[in-house]
Amino acid sequence: MKLIRFGSEGQEKPGLQLEDKRIDVSAFGEDFNEKFFETNGLERLEDWLKTNQSNCPNVDDAVRLGSPIGRPSKLVCVGLNYAKHAEETNAKIPSEPVLFFKSTTAIVGPNDNVIIPKNSVKTDWEVELAIVIGKKASYISVEEADDHIAGYVLHNDVSERAFQIEREGQWCKGKGCDTFAPLGPFMATKDEIKDANNLNLWLDVNGERLQDSSTSDFIFNIQHCVSYISQFMTLLPGDVISTGTPFGVGLGFQPPRYLKPGDVMRLGIEGLGVQEQTAVAYK
Repeated sequence: MKLIRFGSEGQEKPGLQLEDKRIDVSAFGEDFNEKFFETNGLERLEDWLKTNQSNCPNVDDAVRLGSPIGRPSKLVCVGLNYAKHAEETNAKIPSEPVLFFKSTTAIVGPNDNVIIPKNSVKTDWEVELAIVIGKKASYISVEEADDHIAGYVLHNDVSERAFQIEREGQWCKGKGCDTFAPLGPFMATKDEIKDANNLNLWLDVNGERLQDSSTSDFIFNIQHCVSYISQFMTLLPGDVISTGTPFGVGLGFQPPRYLKPGDVMRLGIEGLGVQEQTAVAYK
């Protein structure tokens, strides 16, 4: 299945992306949130559709899409997880995953505007594959990881590099700004994705291809990341783990290139759809 949430910001309804249309599954009576995943919501929804799908209204393609996941308890990110990206940023290859958080208030829909923060001069783009947790995970092994994954979603890990790197403290300052975590257009259940460790992903700015790589360049693969993070914190159903970005970010260019108001980012991952955001100035 491909889960969507649609409608105005803060009032999204649950739906599904089918082969040729979108449908409203509000009659199922649940949002796609922690409780849904915790209570075997994917299986229950699949069963419900067998007798109710024909009665589900269509959703017009013009209707706004929100994040396909209702506000998760956390959005954990893995930094420097592609070998070529570490090289372009002059960072050493990490011996274990680098972790940071993005605020849940950064989460927006896949095509919402990205707001360049007040006093920002180095807002950057990062196409990433994100994992959605389906079952509570604490101290799990690599071999157990797949059983705790509900699915996958496209994420643009927008980053303000001056806040992230040049200010005292952790990366979170440059990662958690409002609108800095567009998710979607849909969450694909794990059965929809043949091999999450070998997916093409790309990003264009104003029509120019700047990122073009594959998750096969991971330093730490999907299963390693889920297991590793679970050694330090409990992952709850609906939590999102973003797995890092490949080479081609603005920081890596000589000279660096950063977003300006009016710039358009378009990005995608094989099997996970396409996002498009316009960068706008903070008002």
